[in-house]
Amino acid sequence: MDADPAAAKDWRTRAKERLAGRFILLDPLRRNFRDNEIDSANEIVEFDLQDVREADLLLVNYCKPSLGTAMEVFYASHDLGKFVIAFSPLSYADCSPWMVRFCTKILPDLDAALDYIERHFN
Repeated sequence: MDADPAAAKDWRTRAKERLAGRFILLDPLRRNFRDNEIDSANEIVEFDLQDVREADLLLVNYCKPSLGTAMEVFYASHDLGKFVIAFSPLSYADCSPWMVRFCTKILPDLDAALDYIERHFN
């Protein structure tokens, strides 16, 4: 939410380049909801929840607090028992206890998260 579009796309592109061909990748940015002021909030949430249900694991950019991301993480981990691999520049002390509890692993950067995924899920 409120992420710079270029930054949001950049890390996803890097992840796709590294994981393509070995995983089926679901990028929520593949959908284009430009009218979110009108009536697409329910659509956005339902499509995001569908992606979480279809995923085997989640890769999360935890660069700042985000209500939507936290809810997706909780749903995936608590309700569905899925692995949630996050990367974050935040120190452990600055992380939300909820994110610490419901992310399977929080790593310091994208490359470390991708290494972890390749090592444990390939």
